[in-house]
Amino acid sequence: MSDPAKVRRHAERIRELVASLVRSQIKDPRLGMITITDARITADLRDATVFYTVLGDAAAQASTAAALESAKGMLRSTVGKALGLRHSPTLTFVLDDVQDQVKHIDDLLAAARNADAEVQRLAATSSYAGDAQPYRVEDEDEDAPAGDSAAGGEPTGDDEPRGGDRR
Repeated sequence: MSDPAKVRRHAERIRELVASLVRSQIKDPRLGMITITDARITADLRDATVFYTVLGDAAAQASTAAALESAKGMLRSTVGKALGLRHSPTLTFVLDDVQDQVKHIDDLLAAARNADAEVQRLAATSSYAGDAQPYRVEDEDEDAPAGDSAAGGEPTGDDEPRGGDRR
């Protein structure tokens, strides 16, 4: 197993190399407005996955995927030479659908805010299903001070526990 920091450095280097190679070396007209977003490499440094986004519709995404697939061999050999590894890692290109996921989450949050506003509106116009005060309130004796059990205000001996020390 390799050091995780070393693996992370190699993955970052692969991302930078592929991004610069796509910008400068690949002259395929099928290549659209592409951004290399991330790269991950396995711990044995044999397989690398490169994530990318494409500006455009599904046809632009499909043509860009085909252009990357045709340039995969050239990219792999250049990345292998630049990294100086014994084995050049195989490159797998994956369309990064972060923008679609962000849009989906934003739609869910907007729906939740609308539902919350609807709940608040309904709560403001609603009334209690039963009595406003559902608990029984005892009328206290007006002569006795609050909290005393005897009318004289002095505690009686009945309030103390009997039978010794209880724990």
